[in-house]
Amino acid sequence: MRLVFMGYQTWGHRVLEALLTEHEVPLVITHPASDHAYETIWDDSVADLAAKHGIPVLERRYANDEEVVERLRGLGPDLMVSSDWRTWVAPHVYGLAKHGAINVHDALLPRYGGFAPLNWALINGEREVGVTVHFMNEKFDLGDIVLQRRVPVEDDDTVTDLFHKTIKLFAPMTLEAIELIDSGRTDWAKQDPADATFFHKRSVEDSRIHWTWSARDIVNLVRAQSDPYPSTFAYFNGERIGILAASVSRLRLGGTPGRVFRPDGEGVAIVCGPGARGGTEYGVVVERIRTDDGREHRATDYFRTMGGYLTSHPSP
Repeated sequence: MRLVFMGYQTWGHRVLEALLTEHEVPLVITHPASDHAYETIWDDSVADLAAKHGIPVLERRYANDEEVVERLRGLGPDLMVSSDWRTWVAPHVYGLAKHGAINVHDALLPRYGGFAPLNWALINGEREVGVTVHFMNEKFDLGDIVLQRRVPVEDDDTVTDLFHKTIKLFAPMTLEAIELIDSGRTDWAKQDPADATFFHKRSVEDSRIHWTWSARDIVNLVRAQSDPYPSTFAYFNGERIGILAASVSRLRLGGTPGRVFRPDGEGVAIVCGPGARGGTEYGVVVERIRTDDGREHRATDYFRTMGGYLTSHPSP
């Protein structure tokens, strides 16, 4: 097939690599380089890969301008393929391809459309994540589904583990989807917008720990912000600390949320949860932390005496 590719970061890089093994790609469209924290992590360059293969590249934040339209008209592609393309594409653009456009998204659509789907899924305690190849339509991430694969979430999986599990699916699923489209098949699965959920980009505020949350919610947040993602954080004696590893305590702990309570296994138990004052909540066992100077510490070394409070904000 003659394909125009739109993509960014490692997700886009993996898909473009696969396309170049079996298909003609006369044009690549990618986003400009960014210093956003989540766009400098898995940042294999789509532009560099295209240049290596002598493919013309257009850099755009949005790809709906007249130059893009004219280039597509001139190329007459069979299909547009998108992976980690972060902005809405107008129907009059992808409609210039014979079969329209497909997108590869690391979520089980129609849930977790939008940004950072693996992070949000882990935060929400999902037991499965996955990858969906779907057609683009006028709605964001709501086109007909061509293929979908599920990946179980193990109890100790971090978001980094889930990235490595799902990224392996991007290339083979894209090639399989193109083969199905080329075969003439048209009986695709419809998405129900009533089941859809959409999530925004994550920012610093989204990594702040609130000690009134349940222990499981806090531990899930820590798992969802594992290295190389920006870590979750709290404050102790006015110093910001990143929480790198944590688990749920073996016993229920009563008291004031955020209290540094007692040693527990390989870490230090912190009181937390909406029912903490009544002693109905399990605590969070903080196991590893990182101070603002970049040094990592075992929690048992950092919290040398019990007492004091971890807080969500620095003391006034």
